Amino acid sequence: MPGALPPVLRIDDPADPRIAGFVSIKERDLTGRQGRFIAEGTVVLRMLAAAHETGRGFAAEALLLLENRLEGVGDILRRFPPDVPVYVANAQVFDAIAGFNMHRGVLALGRREGEPDRDALIASLPASSLVLAACGISNHDNMGALFRNAAAFGVDAVLMDETSCDPMYRKAIRVSVGSVLTVPFAREGSVAVMLQQLQDAGFAIWGLSPAGTIDIGAIPAAQRTALLMGTEGEGLPQSVMTAIQTARIRQRPGLDSLNVSTAAGIALHQVALINGRI
Repeated sequence: MPGALPPVLRIDDPADPRIAGFVSIKERDLTGRQGRFIAEGTVVLRMLAAAHETGRGFAAEALLLLENRLEGVGDILRRFPPDVPVYVANAQVFDAIAGFNMHRGVLALGRREGEPDRDALIASLPASSLVLAACGISNHDNMGALFRNAAAFGVDAVLMDETSCDPMYRKAIRVSVGSVLTVPFAREGSVAVMLQQLQDAGFAIWGLSPAGTIDIGAIPAAQRTALLMGTEGEGLPQSVMTAIQTARIRQRPGLDSLNVSTAAGIALHQVALINGRI
C-alpha cells in the first residue's frame, strides 16, 4: 500500500550539495555517473517506483521536481520509501541544475543493484523463453526502442555484447519509456561467447539481416528462441551470419534495410505470434 507523501525539500541554490547528482545532466551523460542513472518523466518515475516495490534491482536515491509538478505526481511519490528525498525547485533553478530546459520537470537519480551476469540470467529463464540479443548497437535511441519492443512482445531477457552501448544511459531509458527497468538484461563479453551460451541453453538463434536465408514468417515455432540484431549500417558480422540461422524481412526494393529497432519490432511480433506469446 502507498504510504504518506514524503517530506518535500526546497532547493533555491543550484550549487546545493544535496542535488549534486542532478547537476549538468548532459555532461554527466558523457563522463559517467559511477553506477548511477537519471530517469526522467512521469512514466519512467512510475516504473522506478514499481521496481522499488517488487525488488527488481533498481532503487531511487533522490527525486527532483519542478514545483508545479509536485501535486500531479503525489500518488507516485507515495510508492517510494520514506528515506528517498524529494527536492523541488522553480523553473529557473531547475534549469540551472540540469544544465538545459528539461520541460518535463521530473527527474530521479537511481542506481542498479546486483547486476546479474549473463550466465546467471540465461540460467534463470523459463523453459519457454524469447530472448532479444544485440551485437554492437551504438545508438542510444535504438537501444531504448529495442527495450520498448522487448517489453511489448513479452521478451524474457535482452542480452548485449560488450560493444553495445549502455541501456542505462538517460536517453535510452527515456526512449524505452522505462522498459529498461522492467526487462531483465545483461551486457558483457563477446557476441561469440553469448551465442555459445544461448546454444548450450537450447535456444534456436536467428540473426536478422537483409541477406537472411529465409523470410521472417518462415521461422518455426520453438520452445526457446533468440533473435539477434546487428549494429546499425553494417549489420551482423559475416562470421556470425555463417554460424547461425538467418532471416530477412521482406520489403520493397530500393532500400538497404530497416532501422534496427523497427526491424526488431516486426520480427519480435512475428516470433511472439508464432510461439503463442501474444
